[in-house]
Amino acid sequence: MSKDVGWYVNGGGKVFSTDDGGATWIQRVHKPGTFFRCVGFVDEKTGFAGNIGPDYFPDVSDDTPLYRTDDGGTTWTPVVVSGDPVKGLCAIEVVRYPFISAGNLDTKTLLVAAGRVGGPTSLLFSHDLGKTWTAKDMAAHCGMILDVHFFSDRIGILAAASSSDVQQSNALILRTEDGGATWTKVYRSARSFETTWKISFPTPETGYVTIQSYNPDTTASKRFVAKTTDGGKTWVELPMVDDHGVRQFGVAFVDADTGWVGAVPNGFGTTDGGKTWSKVSFGNAVNKIRVVRGDDGSTVAFAIGVGVYKLVIPAAGK
Repeated sequence: MSKDVGWYVNGGGKVFSTDDGGATWIQRVHKPGTFFRCVGFVDEKTGFAGNIGPDYFPDVSDDTPLYRTDDGGTTWTPVVVSGDPVKGLCAIEVVRYPFISAGNLDTKTLLVAAGRVGGPTSLLFSHDLGKTWTAKDMAAHCGMILDVHFFSDRIGILAAASSSDVQQSNALILRTEDGGATWTKVYRSARSFETTWKISFPTPETGYVTIQSYNPDTTASKRFVAKTTDGGKTWVELPMVDDHGVRQFGVAFVDADTGWVGAVPNGFGTTDGGKTWSKVSFGNAVNKIRVVRGDDGSTVAFAIGVGVYKLVIPAAGK
């Protein structure tokens, strides 16, 4: 939310918050049987948390896909979702985009949620700050949805997989230009046992998506990141590392060239747009990296995996 105020959730049904930039964290909620997979806040009071849902991970019994809080995360209530049934969620995004209101440039907010790993696939939209939500079945387009990114109310990207069966799956990226009514396949890997995972667009044109491999064949050891330089219309694969023991998760870039990928057993970083990568020590299995811009020109990155990590990049010249 800001350099000081933020939240994280986990698979144990817990929600934590901080108001001092991550120096301390307070447990707000513990809901056994719920696997919180994603979280997004509109402001410091109102936010939404997605649950993976039952029949995928063990000990998950909660079949409510989406929760809402209006008190900063202390209490959460189930959200009523209209449209197609939703099994579970993996990603939530708060999208702020410009529009012209009475001759003045203003901002609207779109809320998007999507899931899930292992299927079935759903895409949820809210155009009224979360008061109402509508879900769309995405089975015709993909077998899993792992992440979502919208540039506006019209143009968006989905990090997906071609099949809910990982043995048959290829990593898949979809793009829409009509608010999700229709989708185009803009990238599909040629290898089985693959999914995508997370999306990062540091600029409107340049974006990155992590590609995961679950192939048990140890000779299938090359790991890739997908990159676009035209707003997601076309993608190329960037070699990241040749190591069967590596599996990528989160990704975030602070500009078109400088960014990080969370992975097992360690992270990776690049300063040349993914041409070369080096190991980075910010913990194991970093699943999500959020970049927050400060009013003073500084940048703060928070990474969460087995632990929570923080990186502060001072403003230029300071």
